[in-house]
Amino acid sequence: MSDKNDLAEDRTDWAEDRTVLAVERTFSSWVGLGLGGVGVALAMRAVFSTAEPTWVPKTFASAFLLIAIAIYWVARRQACRTYDRLSTHDTKSQTPRTFTWLASSLTVATLGVGGVLWSL
Repeated sequence: MSDKNDLAEDRTDWAEDRTVLAVERTFSSWVGLGLGGVGVALAMRAVFSTAEPTWVPKTFASAFLLIAIAIYWVARRQACRTYDRLSTHDTKSQTPRTFTWLASSLTVATLGVGGVLWSL
């Protein structure tokens, strides 16, 4: 009977490991969505570069950049919340600190893009 219990515990541990890895993939998808917002902002600036007054396309592009930043931090918050409830067993996962570092770095880079867009 002990072997069956051990196997059941192993399967439960592996399921938790799969969930942890799914959280990382979900975070990656959210980051991709945020970077898509940066792409939309750049495309708006390129397409509407001759529009007058110039602040109008810049403002809408900036809105997409702010949305991208919000997406980074929502993704980070959700990933960290889930990690607080889970533990890994047979897999090596990212730490919440890594998610924070990535969200911070992407925020700085996105703000840099915004600075460049406004300076053009």
